[in-house]
Amino acid sequence: MPERGERFPRPTRSLDCQGLYCPEPVFRTREEISKVPIGDTLEVMADDPASESDIRSWAKHAGHELLLVEEVDGGFRFIIRRKV
Repeated sequence: MPERGERFPRPTRSLDCQGLYCPEPVFRTREEISKVPIGDTLEVMADDPASESDIRSWAKHAGHELLLVEEVDGGFRFIIRRKV
């Protein structure tokens, strides 16, 4: 995973999951990534404390590449590259 501060291509799509709790951020991320072309990226914003481990685990098991996880404004920002 690239280090924080590295530049990423602009995400193809963005998803705001702030205010949603487990398992909703993972369900919505799974739905939204299917709308992203293979090789492109999805940005997800979430503030559920469980979302960090949940989205990491989901991305790994679903075969996608988690490029970035960073803490922002009391939540998390994820950049996920669609691989399959």
